[in-house]
Amino acid sequence: MHLNRIAFVLVAALALSLPAAAQQKPYEPQVGQAGKDVIWVPTPDEVVDRMLRMAQTTPNDYVVDLGAGDGKIAIAAAKKFGARSLGIEYNPEMAKHAQGNVEKAGVTGRARIMQGDIFATNFSDATVVTMYLLPGLNMKLRPTLLAMKPGTRVVSHSFTMEDWEADEISTMDGRRAYFWVVPANVMGTWALDAGGQKTDLALEQTFQKINGSVGIGPVHAGLRDTRLRGPFIQFSYVGQDRVRRDFTGRVDGAKMEGSFRDEKGGEGKWTAAKK
Repeated sequence: MHLNRIAFVLVAALALSLPAAAQQKPYEPQVGQAGKDVIWVPTPDEVVDRMLRMAQTTPNDYVVDLGAGDGKIAIAAAKKFGARSLGIEYNPEMAKHAQGNVEKAGVTGRARIMQGDIFATNFSDATVVTMYLLPGLNMKLRPTLLAMKPGTRVVSHSFTMEDWEADEISTMDGRRAYFWVVPANVMGTWALDAGGQKTDLALEQTFQKINGSVGIGPVHAGLRDTRLRGPFIQFSYVGQDRVRRDFTGRVDGAKMEGSFRDEKGGEGKWTAAKK
């Protein structure tokens, strides 16, 4: 009887310990598992690599991955490109798992994963933003991205920003990655001073596409070869003297400045202030 009692106690103890052991099993994410707004599907390594190369990621960058999943983009940014990185993941278990992957990769000094809501987390100091979300989420994020510092680079796996056209599209084995540079806001009228010649510069803008005119007496001379890439702007116009002048410069909030050169070899500095 005594031996039977001991055996019963051991069996009971083993049965009670099984749930605890099961709870201690490491968390393993499953492809296709449901998340807050998306299901989890990891980005292939070759796509991750191209996304970070499209963004011209360097050790000077701070990469923020929205919807970090298992942390592979944040890890690659730190380990392969030397950047500082942050992955934002809503699922607490996934975030903890991804941080474990960061530690296993040996990049805790440069990368980390935080649990958080991408729509409630401030990532405005990022220089590169990566994401693999859904079209509706991209559009919900678009105003936040456009409000970031001009020149911030944005890369999306698979999904666009609708009428904000990508600056580059790369394709890898049927998958697409889309790249944008956040443009400066130049819409409006500017007081242009080009080497002492003062006039109005009127600019129209649709994301990174710009057009406009300069006032030359009663004439509104149309701009040529306009380009806006982040904070950098360029445009040309032909004056009443039939001479073309080419302008390049940088936008800084409500100010612009740069240099110009004309077809006859004349050159100088220019500034513009938002009216």
